[in-house]
Amino acid sequence: MKIYYFPMACSLADHIALQEAGVEFESERVDLGTKLTASGRNFREINAKGYVPALELDNGEVLTENIAILDWIASQFPKLGLPGEMGRTRLIEALTYISTELHRSFKPMWSSGSEQEMAEARAAILMRLEFLSEKFRGDYMFGENPSVADFYLFVMLLWAERYMLDVPKQLAIFRERMKSRAAVRVVMALEGLI
Repeated sequence: MKIYYFPMACSLADHIALQEAGVEFESERVDLGTKLTASGRNFREINAKGYVPALELDNGEVLTENIAILDWIASQFPKLGLPGEMGRTRLIEALTYISTELHRSFKPMWSSGSEQEMAEARAAILMRLEFLSEKFRGDYMFGENPSVADFYLFVMLLWAERYMLDVPKQLAIFRERMKSRAAVRVVMALEGLI
């Protein structure tokens, strides 16, 4: 299995999830400008969409899109999912909110939007982070153990830190808690982030 990533992109969540699962996997950096992998392969041959993440399974099948990959990881490694009849549904609900509401709110910041667009993005991001902080059920989103949704939220909080957004206190504490996890430190070092 191989995860294709770009440092500090949303693929960081998938990369951390695989490390947390304790499974053997490879990782390969993608240059999003040239669309070449570190080994020189045309990334569009792996993922025609041309962006990360992409997870190449041992049977050669390729999964794309963060929610799909994180859902697959949680289904393969239940400790990273949620238990119970509604567990998977609640996990997908959280992943979808992070992806469609929070992740996309950062777009004006990456693409150097106007001052007004940036101000609106900051306000939207902080409102959505406040909403999530109010839903925490313990040290992590759903209790005392992290799920794949926590890894995705962590990446969003790293982005907030990069853009100097003052996140709710509980989420700032959560971000530091995540940074101290062994799997997170390993992956961030591998991606050149620490």
